[in-house]
Amino acid sequence: MIRYAWFRNIRLPHPVIILLGMLLAAAMMSYFIQAGAFDREVINGKSTVVAGTYKFLPQKPLGIMDVFLSIPQGFKTASDIIYIIFASGIMFGFMQDSGAVENGVGTLIKKLGVHRRYMIVVIMTFLFGSLGIFVGYENNIAMIPFAVLLSYAIGGDLMLAAGISVGAITVGFGLSPVNPYTLGTGHAIAQLPIYSGALLRSILCLSSLVFLAWYNVRYLKQLIKNNHQDNHFIQDIDDFRLKKDISAYSLSARDITILSAFALSIIAILYGVFMLDWFITHIASVFTMLAIILAIISQKNSEAAGKVVFKSISSVAPGAFMVGLATSIKVVLENGQISDTISYTLANSVNGLPEHFSGVVMALGQTMMNFVIPSGSGQALATLPIMIPMGDLVGLSRQCVVLAFQIGDGVSNLVNPALGGLIAMLAACRVSFDKWLVFIWPVFVIVWIIGVAGLIAGVYTGY
Repeated sequence: MIRYAWFRNIRLPHPVIILLGMLLAAAMMSYFIQAGAFDREVINGKSTVVAGTYKFLPQKPLGIMDVFLSIPQGFKTASDIIYIIFASGIMFGFMQDSGAVENGVGTLIKKLGVHRRYMIVVIMTFLFGSLGIFVGYENNIAMIPFAVLLSYAIGGDLMLAAGISVGAITVGFGLSPVNPYTLGTGHAIAQLPIYSGALLRSILCLSSLVFLAWYNVRYLKQLIKNNHQDNHFIQDIDDFRLKKDISAYSLSARDITILSAFALSIIAILYGVFMLDWFITHIASVFTMLAIILAIISQKNSEAAGKVVFKSISSVAPGAFMVGLATSIKVVLENGQISDTISYTLANSVNGLPEHFSGVVMALGQTMMNFVIPSGSGQALATLPIMIPMGDLVGLSRQCVVLAFQIGDGVSNLVNPALGGLIAMLAACRVSFDKWLVFIWPVFVIVWIIGVAGLIAGVYTGY
C-alpha cells in the first residue's frame, strides 16, 4: 500500500476554486493593507525599485467589478505563456500522432532494459534537472510529454512523470548556480560578480536533486509493489501507454527525421536564448514552425492536420486557462496598489535580528512574496533593492541576501499555483495542481530545509 497516511484524507478544492479564492482574498486585502509604492528607475531596460522611496498612497479598495475585470486583464498579461502552451501542445500533438515519440521511447527502453527502471528514473530526474539548471523554465514545456511516455513504459504513472520532469526542472531552475533570470538579475542588483558563489549553490542544487531522485524511485517502487492499487493521486490515461511490446519497437527513417527536426529546433532555441536574447514568444514561434514542418513530413492533408491541432489544443486548454486565472491575482494586487506595501513590510521584518536568523527570515519572506510576484526576475527587481540595504545594516553579506532570495523564490515554485509555468507543465502531464500539491509537499519541505541549512552555513562561513 502506498503509505502517505499522514495526509491521505486531505481533500483540496478544485484548482479553479483555489485560484478564485486567492483572487478574492487579494481583493479583500486592498481594504485592509495600506496602499503604497516605491519610486522606480529603468536600469538596462528593466524597471527597478529605488530603495528608501516607499510612500503611502490613498487607499484604493477594489469593487466586485474590478475583481472580475482583472480576469481578462490577467489573460492579456499572460498571453505569451498561454500561447506557448498551445504551440508546444500542437507541436507535440503532431509528434505523438506520427508515432515517432512512442517509437523513440520504446526503442530507448528496449536498449536500456525495463529491469533498469530505477536507474532510468534517477538518470531522467537529473537530465530534466539539468534542463532547469541550464535552459530555463517555460522553455522546457515541450519536453514534458516525453517523461509521460517514459514513465508509462517503465511501469509508472502520470504523477511519476511529473516528479521526474516538472519537479526536477523546478528544483534545477530554482537552485541553479547559473540561472540568468533570477540569480543573474539578483547579482546585477547586488553588484556582485555574475554567477559568483557557485560552489555552495551547486551543492544545494545537487543535494536537492538527489533527494528528489530518491523520492521518485521510492514512489515507483510502491506503485510496482502494489500493482498500482491504492493510488490516490492520479487516474492513468491510456493515450500515453506504449501500444506494443518493448521488443517490437524500432525507429523508421521517418521517425528519425521527425525526432531530428525536434532536436534541431531545441538546439535553435538554446542558441536563440543564450546568444540572441530570445524570450517565450520566440520559442513559441519555433514550436509553431516545427508543427507545420511535422505536418508536412507526416503527409497530413488539411482535414487531418486540423483534427490534430484541435485535439492537441483541447488537451492543453485547461492548463492555459489556469495560467490566465493565476495571473489575474497579480493584476488585483497591482490594481489595489498593495504589492509594494507587502514587499516593504516583509523587508523590514529583518530589522534587529541576528545575522543567521535574518537570513532565514529573508528566505521565508521571499517564499511568501513568491505567491504575490511569481516572476523570479520581477520579484528580484521588486524586493532585492530593499533587502540588500537591510542586509547591510544587520551585517548579512550580499551573497547571502541573494541566496536567501533564490531559496525563497526558487523552492516555493514547487507549490505556487500563481506560477504560470508550473501550471503549464502540469497541464502537459495532465496532472491537476491539487493532486500535485499532495505529492510534492514533502519534497518542498525537505528541499527548503536543505536550502536554509546551506544559507545558515553560508552566514557562519562568511559566504
